[in-house]
Amino acid sequence: MIKSNLPPILGKTLLDDGVEWQLDIPADLPYFSGHFPEQAVLPGVTQLDWATQLGATEFGYHAQVETLEVLKFQQLILPGSQIRLKVSVNRSKHKLTFAYYDGDKRFGSGRIVLTGRMLEENN
Repeated sequence: MIKSNLPPILGKTLLDDGVEWQLDIPADLPYFSGHFPEQAVLPGVTQLDWATQLGATEFGYHAQVETLEVLKFQQLILPGSQIRLKVSVNRSKHKLTFAYYDGDKRFGSGRIVLTGRMLEENN
């Protein structure tokens, strides 16, 4: 997995079934450069990395991905957007479920299976 810098985080809300972050997606993020010339869009790999970094850290895991499941990118995330990222955890299966959205508009979702290493474990 790549290690991209996180976007500006405008807010964080703890939910009964996970955590939600409000993210600012400014046009000057380096991930828009060259992706694509006609219309800049946030790459899916960057979206996966952000969900992995935020979710793994929040729930106490190392951000090491074993596999991805049911990955869907439904709408393009464009420069200048403000979106929400919700992540929940299934601890018994070491899975993070994520969804990017804004109201009824869905941008992407999926499940990230982590290796299961917890942050307090040594290497």
